[in-house]
Amino acid sequence: MIGKKSIETLVGGFVLLGMLGLVFLALKAANLGSLGGSDAYTLTAHFDNIGGLKARAPVRAAGVTVGRVKSIQLDPKTYQGVVTLDIEKGYKFPKDTSAKILTAGLLGDQYVGLEPGGDDKDLAAGETIAQTQSAVVLENLIGQFIAGKADSAATSGTSGTSGTSGTPGTPRAAASGASK
Repeated sequence: MIGKKSIETLVGGFVLLGMLGLVFLALKAANLGSLGGSDAYTLTAHFDNIGGLKARAPVRAAGVTVGRVKSIQLDPKTYQGVVTLDIEKGYKFPKDTSAKILTAGLLGDQYVGLEPGGDDKDLAAGETIAQTQSAVVLENLIGQFIAGKADSAATSGTSGTSGTSGTPGTPRAAASGASK
């Protein structure tokens, strides 16, 4: 028969394992899974708008995580966001690589996507990625969509067609068909 002391020891061990599991999940959720300093080299990229990009966000190429965003700062001269990337040493990218700020899913976190170019020379530590594409800000897209709808509604009322069918382009199509 198991004594009271050994049962308490087993329960304590399970509680400790549960706590370690929760700490592991919390670190993974916060993108802090790698506690050790991995071998990485630094690249920088300048963006007009970084959207909701945060430090420690993943850097991906072809869907594979190849690094992390180290820091984000504002350049006081150009007023651009300067993003510093830590890229794992095992991955090399051509000098004409482009960087984009992308979103994982409809409401997901943002990350930096790298698209390798075809240059023979690779980016070295400390170099800057020249070709960048800023984040797509949903509010700006909605504003452009609404403005576009308003513009098209205003111009469609003045552009009318001369014909009886009432569908745009029909009189021209009929006229071109009749001249054949």
